[in-house]
Amino acid sequence: MAAASESGAPTTDNRPKFENAPPSFKSVVWEHFGFGVEFNDKGEKLVNKTTTVCKLCLACTPYTTGNTTNMSAHLRRHHPQVSLTGTGKQQVTGQKSDQSIADLFQKSYSFTSDKHKKITHAVAVYIAKALQPYSMVENEGFCYLMKTMDPRYAVPSRTYFTSNVIPGLYDKARQNIVDDLAKSNNLALTTDSWTSRATESYLTITVHYIVDSDWQIKSAVLQTRPLYESHTSAHLSEELKQAAREWKLERPNVTIPVTTDNAANIVNAVRDTDGLGPQIGCFAHVINLAAKRAVSINAVSRLLGKIRKVVAFFHKSTTAHHTLTMKQE
Repeated sequence: MAAASESGAPTTDNRPKFENAPPSFKSVVWEHFGFGVEFNDKGEKLVNKTTTVCKLCLACTPYTTGNTTNMSAHLRRHHPQVSLTGTGKQQVTGQKSDQSIADLFQKSYSFTSDKHKKITHAVAVYIAKALQPYSMVENEGFCYLMKTMDPRYAVPSRTYFTSNVIPGLYDKARQNIVDDLAKSNNLALTTDSWTSRATESYLTITVHYIVDSDWQIKSAVLQTRPLYESHTSAHLSEELKQAAREWKLERPNVTIPVTTDNAANIVNAVRDTDGLGPQIGCFAHVINLAAKRAVSINAVSRLLGKIRKVVAFFHKSTTAHHTLTMKQE
């Protein structure tokens, strides 16, 4: 999370993300919103009056002069603990109302507080480990769960997770792997291309290595990148070389063996890439090819046809399926 400036505005590289609205703006929402701040190439501050920034989660909302609807909707949806029935900009003017001890305990954690950071980090780890969509943090049931567990915690928007928290987790995990790889001179890669249900092609590269200090073999998926061009040997070779450079896999006088399937394009790509080799055919893929060749034999194919008819019969008839189940028992 970004640090806070002297004015209270969260910052990165010590520059404010927002500027408080003028005192003449009386709506209570301005206690929680400011105008977006940008900086040009010369470092000059530019206030964007068409965008407001939430002081609680740094989410941006479009703003039309005099219209606070978007800001109010954001507070109701993402920060339900915030009251919109105030009388004005008490925080800006320095006026403070009397608060009971109970009210103080209900006050939300600041986004810069250690407690808020710790809970947000835990939520991000769950999203990453469980492969959950970012929209989960806006789910009504999830928000209810978090509010029950700790009423003082305000769940950040999914934009905040996508732009701040999850990239931070990735950077940390990536650096740990890079540091681990630097301690090893024994590396091997596996790679395979595949197509998603959305008919998008990807290339996944996994590294296997032994850390010299403890002699333990480890594996890590380095990257899954889309392939927009034809899967030629030259293109696949360039993808492999880029991964080796990006993850600092090159070792002097050492080549990295790569296990792939038996497709000619990837086999040639490995053979044509300096620093990689030998190419090792995937044993499971060899077995798969052998099985496909076996079932294509006429006698086996006819037998499989008869078996399919028997299976289809019991799938289509609930009575026959029940009878078969009873006979099996």
